Order: sequence, then C-alpha cells, then structure tokens
Amino acid sequence: MHTLAVISIPLGPNIIDFGPFILAWHGLFTFIAVATSVYLAVRWGTKEGISADAIYSIAVWSIIGGIVGARVVHVIDFWGPIYQHDPIRMFYVWQGGIAIYGAILGGFAFGAAYVLIRNSDRFLALWGSLFKTFSFLGEPNKAPLPGIGHMADIVAPALLISMAIGRIGDIVNGEHFAKATDMFWGVIYTNSASPGYTRPASHPAVAYELIFDLLLAAAIWPLRNRLRPRGMFFVLYGGLYSIGRFFLSFLRVEQIPYFEFLNQAQIIALIIIVIAIPLVVFKAQFVKPSQN
Repeated sequence: MHTLAVISIPLGPNIIDFGPFILAWHGLFTFIAVATSVYLAVRWGTKEGISADAIYSIAVWSIIGGIVGARVVHVIDFWGPIYQHDPIRMFYVWQGGIAIYGAILGGFAFGAAYVLIRNSDRFLALWGSLFKTFSFLGEPNKAPLPGIGHMADIVAPALLISMAIGRIGDIVNGEHFAKATDMFWGVIYTNSASPGYTRPASHPAVAYELIFDLLLAAAIWPLRNRLRPRGMFFVLYGGLYSIGRFFLSFLRVEQIPYFEFLNQAQIIALIIIVIAIPLVVFKAQFVKPSQN
C-alpha cells in the first residue's frame, strides 16, 4: 500500500472539549444542515405562494421527528451489541448515534402528521373548548398549510444538499469505517482521539455519498415542477437516493450485517426502492412547469 499517497485527516471529532461542554464537528455540521434545509424550504416555498410561518411550523415538527426517528433507527440497529446491556444509553443523544434514514422518515412522518392534524375538525374542536378557558391560546382558526405532497416536493432537493453538508461532519469525525484501499484518495486519521485512528487507509465512503447527494440534487432539479401528482418528486428523490445508498453501503464496514451481507440501511433502501420506483413509473406524469 502506498502509505504516502493518502489523504490525512489530523482533526479530532470535537471542536471544543472543555469539561461538560463539548462541541463536535458532527453536531456543528448537523446544525448547519438543518438550518440550510429550513432556509431553502422557506425560500422556495414562499416563491410558490406558501406562507413562511406555515413552513416554519411544519419545520419544527419535522425537526423533532427527524431527531426521534434518527435515534430510534440507530438504537434498533445497535440494540444487540450496545443498548440491550445498558438501555439508558439510548437517551444519551449527545454521545452520537443517529441514522440518516430515520431522520428522513421521522421528519416526513411528523411533518405530515402536523399538516393532517392541525386543520382537522377534531383538533379545532378541542382547541375551541380549551380557548374558552385559556383565551391566550388564540381562536381556533385553520392555518394556511400546504398539501403534504407539495411541501415534500419543495423540501426534497433541500434535503439532498443538507445531507451532503452533514456528511462533512462525518468525514471529520471518522466514525464511519470503510473498506481499506490503496487508492491515492484513501483516508487515514492521525488524531488519536478520532474513532478511525490506527485504521488503515480506507475508502472515504461518506465522501462518496456527499458527492452522490450533490450530483443527484443537480440531476433531479430540472424535474422539480414537472412531476404530478404532488409528492411524486419527493418519491423520485427517495427512490434514486436509496439506489445510490444501497450500493455505496457495501463499502461501509462499521454497520451490523443482516442476512450475512446486508446492513440495516440497505434493507431500508430496498424497501423504499420497491415502493418508490413503481409509484414513479406507473403514477407520475410529466406536466408543463407552469401547471399547478
């Protein structure tokens, strides 16, 4: 192996580690990624006539759902080797451990649930009864919320960009181990605090995914107003991302294998592919960009 022809990453996983206060690269770039998603969703959504306040309201619940989903999927994946022996650790989110599929699915589920519940007759009736006692809650009026499919279509490219940003933190952090390589772009971690310290030069698998996310965002961008019914663009994003993630995951070695050779992310990817691709093929229709 050509040990001199590699990319050396001398940074540790934490930017600041002062007593109880820890600021990790992964956490910093995750925050930047989430903020970017919200900013782009508001920018693009308002251009399509959606209220910025409505988008912020949906974003709050999507972020909560993303955090919950990311943690739940991670805990399920590592229940055997880690959490069944120390269940309380599943609540130690600050120690790391999230799954991108959980963030996507959880964010979508919570955001969609908010849209469905917020303007439902049952919720408005409950709000009305509470208003009689707690007037500070405001009158029970319907909010100008977009359709679930419309909002999902707007967010799809923002998610790809944000996922790419988040992967920068993963690259620096060094916890996502990949197969060894003698290619000149192999990565070694030289900081003793890095989880990847002492490992041989490896494929920068998460960097591959970063590049794939950006290329996919650029490839599907021209279709953002061309697919109907609403939601088909988001389905296309999910299907195409899952195809790429399925194959890129073969390079990752830190994940727990299922069925001897597939990891959890690949199983989720296959499920999404089986659902998304037929939906796009048989249900999606091309329209002129000006059509609603």
